[in-house]
Amino acid sequence: MADILMPKATAVWLVDNTSLSFEQIADFCGLHLLEVKGIADGEVARDIRGADPIANGQLTREELDKAEKTPSYRMQAQKSRHAELLKPQKKAPRYTPVSRRQDRPDAIYWFVKNHPEVTDAQISKLLGTTKTTIEQVRNRTHWNAANLKPVDPVTLGLVSQIELDAAVRKAAEVKRKQAEKLGIPLDDPSLQPAAPVVVPFDEEEETFSRKADLTVEDVFGSAPSKPVHDEEDDEY
Repeated sequence: MADILMPKATAVWLVDNTSLSFEQIADFCGLHLLEVKGIADGEVARDIRGADPIANGQLTREELDKAEKTPSYRMQAQKSRHAELLKPQKKAPRYTPVSRRQDRPDAIYWFVKNHPEVTDAQISKLLGTTKTTIEQVRNRTHWNAANLKPVDPVTLGLVSQIELDAAVRKAAEVKRKQAEKLGIPLDDPSLQPAAPVVVPFDEEEETFSRKADLTVEDVFGSAPSKPVHDEEDDEY
């Protein structure tokens, strides 16, 4: 039995267009014998359109003719080009040029200091490093710990800005959901909103401002009287 693309649709086509036995069709498509009988009776896969295995490259005409002549023969499926394209491709580990590998500890240190919510698995995937190296940088046991400095991995050319933003956003969302689920406040400074700017109170400046607003009446109790004109002074 091989991995057949759209097995039920293939079984529908074989039931309708060949003289193969139910056992042959069930073995070729990887279905149960009762499923094939149900397809023939119109009880199973009633609305499924048949798929020609010869047209999509999973079966040769020679194999089909041989199976129709010999009921005990079991058809051998071919590897379909379409089936190969649909298989999930395992993503290769990120390759970091040799000239950039010495910068990875600085990028790890940047994550540790500025985004502690990002998991080690995310850092490892982004930078192409190992969890052991991340732990050494975090615990300051790295062989070059004395010279490490936090540097943005985008500046170092290790990741793109889009990848970095996506990783940070995902980590922050996971942390928020965990906090909401546990009913605890978020105590991570990297996830807290910026604190409002508080202007310090200057008592001397406030006192000076208040004095500047005082009127003459506030200081002397009443406006000073106009000086009396003395005629003797004029004569003198």
